[in-house]
Amino acid sequence: MKQALLNRFLRYVQFDTQSDASQTDCPSTPGQLALADQLREELIKLGFSQVTLSSTGYLTALVPATIEGVPPIGFIAHLDTAPDFCGAHVRPQLIENYDGGDIPLGMQHRLSPSEFPELDQYLGQTLITTDGNSLLGADDKAGIAEIITALSTLLQDPSSRHGDIYLCFTPDEEIGRGADKFDFEAFKAEWAYTVDGGELGGLEYENFNGATAVVTAKGNNCHPGSAYGVMVNAQTMAARFHAKMPLGDTPENSLDYAGFFHLIEMKGVTEEAQLTYLIRDFDLDQFEQRKRWLTERVEACDAQLQQGSLTVSITDSYYNMRDQLIPHPHIVDIAKQAMAELGITPKIKPIRGGTDGSRLSYMGLPCPNLFTGGHNFHGKHEFICLESMVKATETIMAICHLTAKQLKS
Repeated sequence: MKQALLNRFLRYVQFDTQSDASQTDCPSTPGQLALADQLREELIKLGFSQVTLSSTGYLTALVPATIEGVPPIGFIAHLDTAPDFCGAHVRPQLIENYDGGDIPLGMQHRLSPSEFPELDQYLGQTLITTDGNSLLGADDKAGIAEIITALSTLLQDPSSRHGDIYLCFTPDEEIGRGADKFDFEAFKAEWAYTVDGGELGGLEYENFNGATAVVTAKGNNCHPGSAYGVMVNAQTMAARFHAKMPLGDTPENSLDYAGFFHLIEMKGVTEEAQLTYLIRDFDLDQFEQRKRWLTERVEACDAQLQQGSLTVSITDSYYNMRDQLIPHPHIVDIAKQAMAELGITPKIKPIRGGTDGSRLSYMGLPCPNLFTGGHNFHGKHEFICLESMVKATETIMAICHLTAKQLKS
């Protein structure tokens, strides 16, 4: 299983599947559909049932039940990688029997325990890293490889006892659209687990409430040679607005349950400029307060302008899944027990982000998040431990068996 898992992962990361928020197609990039088509062929060859790939890039399949009376469950991962850093020409490095030293990432970068002390826990194990020129793509191609390896192993074991098990691989999760066209007719699970987390033992059922705010500054352009008293530079207005945002209320200055405002894009010309912010908070009341505060601040700044204007548009992205999972404690309890049986200590912590599961939970499909074994997603320092990937695969299998054992009617 270990070698099959590794081979799959190394094959999948060769696909450039970065999503692109500027595109309106689904999926937003052709590489995602190319990977999904490859996976569709693989699932058919492995013997999965009801393998379906939609024109919008959602791939679903079924492992049929071997016993009756067990609730159908599912596992979900996403096809795309983050737009934050290069996702093309991925050249993974395999570091066997890691000795605890610095790992060169090409000629210019290093993966060092002095900067990433979590490396110390992987002495003697196998690490997969980038070469410093791209992200790795473990988020979430590790999840895809783990799900396929786990469920194909169950398919090949005639003695395995489980109910119906569905899988779904979604596009565009990294740009917040992974649940937009989710096919509930094809995916008939009562609950599911996204396999999209980080280090060994990660189990997450709380996440940020999230929104995106776009502050638009409108000015007036003219030739700079005759600009006196006429030109209103929208870029200057936008820069002054951001300079007065609370500097301590940002991702780099917050942790645990603290929320933030995160400027992710600045663009514009003299006539018009835009600032795009992510708004994040675990507490729904504070989340709403953040949106009101930003709206009121924009309105107050606009009222002070003699020329030009400032406006804001805020769109909610997802909400904290915790409230949707509290009524179904067995979903999390089964995952905890599965890890415990494998000697894994569950690490329960809030997701300082969102997953497909956060939106799907509010669409009626409760979806906590399981670990993949990876670290430092979305950048050149991304790495994953192969032994942790094996444990993730075994956790998926154990969840299937425990669901049948505990909940068979």
